[in-house]
Parts: sequence; C-alpha cells; structure tokens
Amino acid sequence: MDTEPLDPMDILAYTTEELQGRFRRAKDGTEKAKVFADFLCRWDADAALAPVKNMKIEFQADLDWFNVTRPLPLKSLHGKLVVLDFFTYCCINCMHILPELHALEELYPPESGLVVIGVHSPKFENEKDGANILSAVQRYGITHPIVNDAKMTLWRAIGIRCWPSLLVLSPSGAPMLLLMGEGHGAFLQSFTEQALRHYKAKGEIDNSALPLKLSTDAVPASNLRFPAKIARSENGQFAVADAGNHRVLIFDNAGVVRQRIGGSTAGFVDGDFATARFNSPQGLDFLDDDVLIVADTENHALRQITLSARRVETLAGTGQQGSDRVGGKLGPLQAISSPWDIAAFRMRDMDMSFHLDERNVPEKAIVLVAMAGTHQIWGYFPEGIIWWKYRQLDPRACVAIIGNGMEENRNNSYPQNAAFAQPSGLALGKNFLYIADSESSSIRKVSMVDGKVMPVVGGDRNPLNLFAFGDIDGKQYNAKLQHPLAVTYNSATDKIFVADTYNHKIKVIDTATSCIETLLIKDESGAPLQFNEPAGLCFDASGQLLYIADTNNHRIQLVDMKTLNAKTFKLDFNAIAAATSDTETDSAFSSGLQLLKNVPLRTCVQLKLHVNIKLTNELKFTEAAPQRWTLKSATPGLKASATSGQITNGIMNLQFDRNAALLPAEEEVKLDLALSLCDAKSCLMKRFALVLKDSNVDADKPIDKACVLDENININITPNEIVIS
Repeated sequence: MDTEPLDPMDILAYTTEELQGRFRRAKDGTEKAKVFADFLCRWDADAALAPVKNMKIEFQADLDWFNVTRPLPLKSLHGKLVVLDFFTYCCINCMHILPELHALEELYPPESGLVVIGVHSPKFENEKDGANILSAVQRYGITHPIVNDAKMTLWRAIGIRCWPSLLVLSPSGAPMLLLMGEGHGAFLQSFTEQALRHYKAKGEIDNSALPLKLSTDAVPASNLRFPAKIARSENGQFAVADAGNHRVLIFDNAGVVRQRIGGSTAGFVDGDFATARFNSPQGLDFLDDDVLIVADTENHALRQITLSARRVETLAGTGQQGSDRVGGKLGPLQAISSPWDIAAFRMRDMDMSFHLDERNVPEKAIVLVAMAGTHQIWGYFPEGIIWWKYRQLDPRACVAIIGNGMEENRNNSYPQNAAFAQPSGLALGKNFLYIADSESSSIRKVSMVDGKVMPVVGGDRNPLNLFAFGDIDGKQYNAKLQHPLAVTYNSATDKIFVADTYNHKIKVIDTATSCIETLLIKDESGAPLQFNEPAGLCFDASGQLLYIADTNNHRIQLVDMKTLNAKTFKLDFNAIAAATSDTETDSAFSSGLQLLKNVPLRTCVQLKLHVNIKLTNELKFTEAAPQRWTLKSATPGLKASATSGQITNGIMNLQFDRNAALLPAEEEVKLDLALSLCDAKSCLMKRFALVLKDSNVDADKPIDKACVLDENININITPNEIVIS
C-alpha cells in the first residue's frame, strides 16, 4: 500500500521534540552533554533523515540586509553552525527571545563558528518596509545580521509555521533542529556548545569573521529616542517614557524638562533619580500628582517614581521574564512578562457593608497593567481592596484579573474567560477601560463595574482570526486597524482617540456609535502630517491639545483639536542642572553599584569562581523568591560554563575555561546579581554588578595549561551597603 512521504519539517519537529525531552530528563551537565553527543553522531549517520538533509535552503537574491556590509548567502556560511530566527518585529514572543540570542552570540561570536541571522518574515503590511525594520533593529538593539524576506519566500519554501521559529543548520547547511516559540535559551546554548565541539573535532568549522557593521544612526536633535507613552497629572505636569534612552522625563506644558529619571544605559536599579535604571520603559501613568507608575517593559517589572522623594522603587517583577498567568504573590516576588502600559487610579471598596458612613469611605489605589507578554490585563493593589465579585485582593498583590492567557480576540461576560492578543494600550473612560489590542488590530473595552469584555472597533467576529487588519474607517467589525498601540480618552467629548500605529495615523472613536474615523492632521506648512509608528497619546487638562509620541520620528507632536494643525513639541533640557547630566549619572552608577575585584584572569587555563553572599542578622533571603546571577559580559578568551543561574543559600559557583588563542588587550568579567531579601518589616531587592578585572601585570606571560585558579569572593550585605570583604 502506498503511503504519503513524510514532510521534512514534520520529521525535523519530531526529532527536535524528542531531543528536548531527553535533554529535560537528563540529571546533570554530564548527562546533557552525552544526550547531544549521541544525537550528533546519530544525525551524521541516520539515513532516515535524508529528506531533511536534502532540503535546499537559500535566501533570494537582492533582499535588504541590516548589520552587515553585504548579503550573506547561506552557501557562503558553510562551515558555520547557523541559527535562523524567523521573526516579525511586532511579535512579543519574538522580542522575548532576543536576549537569549544575544547571550548566545556573546558566548559564541562568528569566529567561534556560530552565526545568528534574523529572517524578518512580516505579518503586517507596515512591517515589510525596510525603513521600519531598521527602526526596530535600532530600538531593540539587535546586533546580528538581519534579512528582510518581505514576501516570506523562505518561510513558505521550507514550511515555517509560527513566530518565532529557530531553524538550526549544520556546517553543511542542512537543517538540524526546529525550535518553535520561546523559552529555548538554555537548550540552544547547551546544544551549540556540543555541536561546535563535535564539528570542530571533525575539522568542519570555519573560524573566519563576518562583514558585520551595525545599522545605527545619530541620536535625534530633540534628545528623544523612540518615545513611547505620555501621561499627565492632575496638576498639569507631563511624563514621557523615553524608551530608546531607557529613562523617564517629567516636563511642563511649555516643554521645560523638570526631571530626568534613569540614564542612557539600560539597567534594573532602584534608588535616587541619578542612580535608578530602566530598560526600554513603554507605559506610564500618574497615580496622583506625586506618584508615577512605570511599565519597565524589558525588565519585566512595575516601577514607582515618587517625585517629592526623588526615588524609584520596584513594585512587582523580578527583572526576569515570567510565565505565570495567575499571579498573586506580593510585590517583587511576583514575576511578570513584558508590561506595556499602565492605567492608575483610585476607587472605593466594592463591599460597603462594613462602613458606617458611606460618604467617607477612603479610595484605594489600583494599577491596571497591559501585560503584553501573557496577553492579559493584570492588577497591582498597593493597599489591597475588595473588587469584582467581592474578591479580596491583598496589599501589594500583583494578580491577573482579565484574560485567560490565550492569544485570541475573545470577548466574554466573565473577565477570566476573555482573551487578548498582545494588549499594548490602556485608557480609562466613563465606566470603561479601553484597550488597544495590537495583534488582533482592534480596540476593546472592559466594564469597570463587573469586568465584562466587549468589542469596540476593528478585528473580527472570529476570536481566532488575528489577521483581520487594514485601514478602513467604519463601525465595529467593519472598521479595520493595523497594530494599534495607544488609546486615550477625552472627557470633554466622550470620545476615544487611537494611535493606529502601523497605519501611521491618529483616529477617533465615537463611543455612542462605535464608529471610527481618521483625523486629517496637518503640519505647520498645511500639508498632511506624516507620522511614523505613533505609540503614545495624551490630552492636556482642557482636552483641546493632543500630545502624540511620534515614535519612529523621535519626537512629540502637539495637535490643536479645533484646527487639527500640529507642531513639533520641543523639549527644553536647559533647566536640568549640569550635575545630573547622563555622563555624570552613568559615572555615578558605575562607581556606586559595581563591586570591583582584581583577579589574575590570564594566569591559568581554568578559573573556578566561588561567591559567598553573607547577610547581617536583620536580613534573610526571601523564601520562594528568585536569587539570580547573570553573566553580563566576558572577554572572548573566557568560555563560561553557564550564563545565568540561581544563587542557593547565598552561594554561586561558575567556571571559566580559557581559549589562549583569543587574548584581548584587557580582560574583564561582569556578573549581575539580583537578590530578594527581607527584614523584619518588608521585602526589598538588592541588585549590583560584580566586576572581575585582570590583575596580571605580565600580559605577555604564556598561559599555564596545567593551572586551575580557585577564586573565593565573600560579599557582605547590610541593609545600607554591599561590600567585598
């Protein structure tokens, strides 16, 4: 009986899944290494994999490339282990794997035999444009080569099925692994180590360099870089998330910058305004005139800025991406995933039964979060509250409240049964929370009375159809948007304004009719204003002036709603004292938050590092909270046994193996340590860098190949300081 031949990609998916299962079941590093060694030997000899090995994979000619000086045909990369990252730049899951790929590239540069190539395979029409891809490359700090496969030719030719997908090619160019979705970082890192070792022993690895050249441009004259959301307080001050500069700016209606919080370098640090660090913050909102809540997106954290105290603190999030879709832990113990926008407000408890005088019931704070990474709306409750269905929410709890975590455009009377697709913008209107649901290209709303989720405009009646996008004004489902990222409510008109981001337009929704139309905004010369992926909106107190974050144009536009005339709203940084310049704050950060230790890094072929963290009696490690270390950087000659891990009972161990052929002029290792600690009254986070610098004065002395250096480092932590003993 004739049988259908197996699809090569089905074979590849099956063998990859089988290998991942064996990897997960392996008890330790030795067993994991054997799993890969067995696989590689079998892969070389297995005739059953012939349909996969015979696949012809190549890029089309004449495609746009980024971060390289010339195209890189795959046939020119024979001798390299190649990881093809099929991604589209709007996709939150694709964003999540970028740090994993960056860590992989740091460990294995092209000279070691590994090449990572991003194959941009667009979902939206807007994403086919090379200029928009270039902006995304700069915004996300992508340093590996990227090719714009605008027609998804390679995707279709080999049968890729989802974003993101990682296809690993052997040095001969044949597919070896197909990893779909996110969360494969540790597996891919371990596989790469063994595969490079395997093929290097066979003499099949090419150690030549690549023609890399980062696709960068100058910082804009406005001193903004990819501005995201804008918010206004009741007293009329404004805040903007200056995402590309990893900071928050506070300014007045004349554009005078009053506070600059954070610095031009990314980080995850609490403290005063000069010391604090963010990582690509997107959303923010004022809880009151003194308190600003920030969605610190790439730190996967909620941060609070207290203006009068000039302090930044972490409310929720560990600094590492979480996968929890329920929540409930308190404060920084709760891991979250890519918070994108904030709606902060105050309201009374819904249960009034225990109050003698209902006129004097105090209002309590609620922070709603568009949790793009898990496709949900979460809540953070600083004071605790009784809310929908008389649910008791504890003080400092961070909880999923709307959406089941499935990536769908599903409306429902019960908030936990609804589903979103990368919610990215929030606005509170009259009894409703309005949501820009970017991947379904729709605007939706939630009743603030009972949590019922309803459609407004855009998307499709089929909750599984996330490709119902376009540029059509109209009513409800007949209207079409393209990846909207921001909404704002105008109380004077009872209308919702939308940043229809990938259509480069601002639109307005009549809440009474659920109809949307495009605003015909003109520039100062009277010509139609050309936006570039606008992502933030905010009205002034009068409702007559609309502030627009024109994100990829690196500017803020101010629109007079009576005339629809716009002008560039320029920020004035002259009021900021010279002492708080980015250069000086970065210097303060480096000197105050880094522990330096001199170690003879060049001396031995192997370095074993043992770090022992000692707490004073009033402190203890928070139970069930992550205590993590991450390798931020190491010189090419040092190969680390791992790039991240847990700190157990204050102890961490890390091994570096020396490659004497890669000796740079200066040797350095930088580790990031993130600790969750508690004292008698509260829990807190301590985060700092441990920097090992080379103390070997004789840089020309050859490496002792029989030498193993055991280095013990004791770090003492008190509530007020961190020191190396």
